[in-house]
Amino acid sequence: MSADPWPTAQTPERSGIKRDVDGGVIAVNGVFNYQSNSINRSLVANGQIVTKRDGSGSDAELHGAIWESKEVMVHNARSQTALALDVNGFELRESISALQHSEFYDEDKILRNYYPECQEAIKRVTGASIVVAFDHNIRSASGKKASNTIKGGSSVQNPATLVHGDYTLTSGPRRLEQLSLPPKDNDTLGKLLKGPVVSQEALQTARNGRFAIVNLWRSIRDEPVEVLPLACCDATTTEAEDMCVFEIHYADRIGENYFAAHSTRHQWYYYPRMVRNEALFLKQWDSQGKLAGEGGSKATFTLHSAFHDPTASEAAPDRESIEVRCICIWEPLSEKATSNTQ
Repeated sequence: MSADPWPTAQTPERSGIKRDVDGGVIAVNGVFNYQSNSINRSLVANGQIVTKRDGSGSDAELHGAIWESKEVMVHNARSQTALALDVNGFELRESISALQHSEFYDEDKILRNYYPECQEAIKRVTGASIVVAFDHNIRSASGKKASNTIKGGSSVQNPATLVHGDYTLTSGPRRLEQLSLPPKDNDTLGKLLKGPVVSQEALQTARNGRFAIVNLWRSIRDEPVEVLPLACCDATTTEAEDMCVFEIHYADRIGENYFAAHSTRHQWYYYPRMVRNEALFLKQWDSQGKLAGEGGSKATFTLHSAFHDPTASEAAPDRESIEVRCICIWEPLSEKATSNTQ
């Protein structure tokens, strides 16, 4: 099987910018790397698209992908007051972090100080009873080029300039089960915990009720994000027929993401010039989502991708961002009501 190149971000025409009468940005044109409409679509793995990921978090050659770039309109989400995590799959909130820029490059400070911040922020947004952070990445194109690493942690990664979702019908529930077992080689919290991330009691609560995986995405620079901002596709505009599984082979497990083929239904949004005291919450899996197979109606996940923003100034600094993935578990309403009266 021949290897396929990983796609890079492409620059749209600068003329593709819509502004209001005051000069504010309404929408921009962005180029997104989709899978070709000829790709074999499926919610479950079929072995078509595969890569290997090493212990530093870096991917090897990619096999089976058929890339197709599409230029689409990306709306300014700051003017959309109704966007919500459980409906659209993403939501922006003010969220102040005590960490300074350099501290985000220290694994121990991330695990001991930043993870608790993320857990509390996601509890406030979701109302989940249990929230446990379990994984993170720092992304920066210049940091990747310089082979930078987090002190005591993994390598800095490139912004992901391809349309994807981080978990699938199989890998979302599988990740919950894996987190209830002793940590494996790529499990970040294995550095702090002697036992599983998710207790057996919490696992049973999740199995009997609702669980989700939510990503908290934040810029870590002092300057606003202009270079390669993150765009999200409204979950109400995606369907099962858009998806194809991308298999990630680790040394001791197999993960799965979704790639997607383009549809004219898709509606894209971004938050221009995000700052460090803002957090973007992204749904990555929800057991009560409409694509989860249990008759749910919530957003299952949001497809997302970095893209070239044509409004970015030429002097803008490179993006540096952190994303932290958290498992969220809700107690059944009857159980929660009982515990609140004791």
